[in-house]
Amino acid sequence: MERKQVNVVIFSRVSSTGDRQNTDRQTNELKEYANRLGYNLVGIYEEKISGFKKNEDRPVLNQLLYDIDNGIDGYIPIDKVLTSELSRISRSVLQGLSVIQTFIDRKVSLYIQNYNLETLNPDKSVNPMTMFMVQILASVATMESETTKIRFQSGYRNFLANGGKVGRKKGQVVSDEDFLSNHKDVVKLLKRNLSIRQISGLTANKSLTTIMKVKKTAIKLGMIK
Repeated sequence: MERKQVNVVIFSRVSSTGDRQNTDRQTNELKEYANRLGYNLVGIYEEKISGFKKNEDRPVLNQLLYDIDNGIDGYIPIDKVLTSELSRISRSVLQGLSVIQTFIDRKVSLYIQNYNLETLNPDKSVNPMTMFMVQILASVATMESETTKIRFQSGYRNFLANGGKVGRKKGQVVSDEDFLSNHKDVVKLLKRNLSIRQISGLTANKSLTTIMKVKKTAIKLGMIK
């Protein structure tokens, strides 16, 4: 009997506060892993956002969940998600476990590279030992992250107290290209001919005004009709 091909996607994330970080290392290592095991790599999801954000406020994660439900491009199924560390999924225990449970409910396994753990067995049943480890690791990661967050906030307040300035300089204008670059998720969904309200629901409830502005700008630049 011919062995069924396993469709996998890569999920990488770096914090939006780490300007010098990028997802290249995570993605490249997982590409090598997928190639070594003979997986069919069908998608790469790279997110640059704080792991403390709520799931509904993460457009790339929501796009992954949408594609799991509907198939990539509406027809390519996802069997497995590869990630380098559990913290790439979320730095919050509750938010992270919620995502993992969503995967499990849809019979999609999560592979965590640094611990070589997988949430589902080959027959799609839940691996109880892995789930036990995941809960422990998530709790430890959250405690460490909260400590880091507190230190960062303390340094930020000290910076402002000493006259530090943040935000866009007065009079600075964002170009149309940069504006669309900040809303790539919306542009991608507009190209699928989804409605403004559908896109709002799939992009962490971005305002209808923002989505309409993105659509108008994309049409202006000839990216969509």
